[in-house]
Parts: sequence; structure tokens; C-alpha cells
Amino acid sequence: MSRRRAVFLDRDGTLIVEREYLADPAGVTLLPGAAAALKRLADAGFALVLVTNQSGIARGFYGEPEFRAVQARVEQDLAAEGVTLDGVYLCPHHPDFSGPCDCRKPGDALFRRAAEELGLDLAGSWYVGDRLRDVEPARRLGGQALLVRTGYGAEEASTAAAEVPVVADLAEAADRILREQRVRGNRGG
Repeated sequence: MSRRRAVFLDRDGTLIVEREYLADPAGVTLLPGAAAALKRLADAGFALVLVTNQSGIARGFYGEPEFRAVQARVEQDLAAEGVTLDGVYLCPHHPDFSGPCDCRKPGDALFRRAAEELGLDLAGSWYVGDRLRDVEPARRLGGQALLVRTGYGAEEASTAAAEVPVVADLAEAADRILREQRVRGNRGG
């Protein structure tokens, strides 16, 4: 059985408006066009997998219950637009507060776990985020990275390596992913 390709997404600054250490569901605002972009990707057969660093938990700014409440609001807002995430993976650590871990991006443990649990093709997947650490796992796992200029992406774009394309937002990321899929499909691969 072939493994499914995924679009791995960062949450804050990529899918929703960046609000530092967001702990209140009332602060959730989907970025313009984000839900429609995800719907197009899901309709094209991609698994949608959220992978998020939440150092606010390690720092004591909020706990996992607050993270879960915010995440529930994100998923509720997406569901209202016909979008369901296939998986949500959380790193609650920060090396200065909880010690080192292998799940904090740019580590790839959460991506590998998602691949195992959801039957995903890591090399055939896309890694989309507003920080270079969000997309760095693509290099090690054989996938393709896309840095969005939303959130912190505008600041990080100038230091992106040539092999990390920079796009305006999640809508443009979806355009590029779907265009690449069509090209591959036309080449039979």
C-alpha cells in the first residue's frame, strides 16, 4: 500500500494570526485564505498535519489545557469552512526551561511519529511554516519546504536558503503545491 503525502503545517503565523504565547481561544483568527487553501489541498488528497512548538507551556505561561482549548477553536473555525486536520502534534518543550528534546522543530521526531501513525510519505510531503525551523525537517526527511511571509516569515525570508522557496501565504503555498502535483502527475511520478 502506498503511503499518503501530507502537508505539514505550522500553526501560529502560518495558519492563524501570530499572537505570542496564545492561551485564549478568543485570540484565534484564521489568516485570510488559509481555510480555503487547506480545503483545496485536502480535496487533492493530501493529509493535513499540524506540527507546532508551544514553548509557552515550558515557560509556564499556559498549560496543555489552554493549548487544547485554543486548538479546539482553530479546528472549530476550520470545520466551519469544511476542513478537518488529519493530525495535530505538539512540542511543549523549550531547551532553556525543560531541557533538550527531539520533538521541538527543527527536530523531526513529531514528523516521524505522524508518518508512523498516519501512514505518511515523508519524502513526498511538503513542510510549510513561517519560520525556517518549521521547514528545516524537509531537508532531512526528503520533502519540500515552503516558507510563508505571514507571521515571522517576512523577517526570516532574507536568510532562507535557495532551496527554500518563499511564498506570500498559505493560499500561495497551496497554489504551488497543487501546481507541482499536476506537473508530477503529467510526468507519471
